[in-house]
Amino acid sequence: MTDIDGLLAAYDEQMRGEPPNPPAGVTYEQDGPLLRIVGQFRGFISCPRDVGLRGAELDRLIRRQRDYFATRGEAVEWKTRGHDRPTDLVDRLRAAGFVPEEQETVMIGLAQEMAREPVLPDGVRLRQVTTDADMHRIAAMESTVWGQDWSWLADDLIARISAASTEIAVMVAEADGEVVSAAWLVFRAGTEFAGLWGGSTLPAWRGRGIYRALLAARAQLATARRVTFLQVDASDDSAPILSRLGFQAVTTTTPYVWSPADPGSCVRKFGLD
Repeated sequence: MTDIDGLLAAYDEQMRGEPPNPPAGVTYEQDGPLLRIVGQFRGFISCPRDVGLRGAELDRLIRRQRDYFATRGEAVEWKTRGHDRPTDLVDRLRAAGFVPEEQETVMIGLAQEMAREPVLPDGVRLRQVTTDADMHRIAAMESTVWGQDWSWLADDLIARISAASTEIAVMVAEADGEVVSAAWLVFRAGTEFAGLWGGSTLPAWRGRGIYRALLAARAQLATARRVTFLQVDASDDSAPILSRLGFQAVTTTTPYVWSPADPGSCVRKFGLD
């Protein structure tokens, strides 16, 4: 799979814009070329590859999003990609008070090539979960990994499952009854894509192949649903693993976050878009 331009075009066409079936309490709003998602743990802004505005018009659009969430007392993330236009978009976001979080690499792989029987270390098992209790266990594991309160994640996953249980598959890796890693697969109805999210693992269990096993298991679920492409926003740690497995890097993505209190206080990468 070497047609990077073709993969990027498919990504731009199918993976931007309005996700189907918002959870209860989440609304989609259009502001010119932008999609504004309201009601999650923080606001979210998605834009086309070329936002279509320049100069002062673009500045006004950016400030309007910032001020909208300021009146709500909420943070907001503007998701940018490395090939977005105009090229000075991120400079204008910075000027409006948006702060960049960690850059990640957008990677795409063929689901059929990734689907294989998971290989797990002794004492670890994979399980697909749907109960509220398991979502809270996942959030507790994430809180330990990141050293922050991730209780909001349980609420988000519960709401997603409630809104459209067939559009998300949540998996945990467990050892002696403890959640040691978790990840989920988000289907995108009407597209060739599904997104791979999560994948955080407790420090003591890293380097044992659990991340690969969770990827393989989710790829099996994707192929059963006739998904062609798997897409990941990959960290610097996971990108080399994904590359060795056959994923292709097509662009980068960087969240620009404005917060009324503490910019950058929340970490993304959990399939909230």
